[in-house]
Amino acid sequence: MNAKGRVHKFGDNVDTDVIIPARYLNTASHKELAAHCMEDIDSEFVNKVQEGDIMVAEKNFGCGSSREHAPIAIKASGVSCVIASTFARIFYRNAINIGLPILECDEAAREIKEGDTVSVNFDTGVITDETTGKTYQAEPFPAFIQNIISKGGLINSIL
Repeated sequence: MNAKGRVHKFGDNVDTDVIIPARYLNTASHKELAAHCMEDIDSEFVNKVQEGDIMVAEKNFGCGSSREHAPIAIKASGVSCVIASTFARIFYRNAINIGLPILECDEAAREIKEGDTVSVNFDTGVITDETTGKTYQAEPFPAFIQNIISKGGLINSIL
C-alpha cells in the first residue's frame, strides 16, 4: 500500500472538536462531515484538500473526545494518510477501525512543511518528502492492520 499527496500541516494538540466541531455531530453522512473537516482551525481546508492529500501534525493529534466522526471526516475529505509525532490512543484505534492510515514519526512531523509533496510506503514505513528529497522511517503496519486498512476498515475486514 502506498500514498502520495500534498501536505496540509497542523501543530500540537489538534483535538477532535477541531477536526470535526461538535455542532456537526448530528449527521451520519460522511460527505457532510467532510464538508466541515478542520473548519475551526483552517476555514479553507475543505476548499484546498484534494483526493490523496496527506495531513501532517505534531504531538497528540486527535486528543479529546473519543468520537469516530473525527477520522471519518478526515478520510471522507480525501486525505489518504495522517502523519504525526504522536496520536491520542483512542483516535489511533478509531482511525484504524475506519481504514484511515496513520503513522507516528516525530522527525517527519516536525520537518515536513505545508505544501510539500510526500509519499508513503505503508509496507516499509518509509516516508519520503519529495519536495526536499529527505526520507524518514516510521514503524510499518503489521499485516493484520494492513488488512484492515486495505479493506476499508475493521467491519469490512471481517465480512
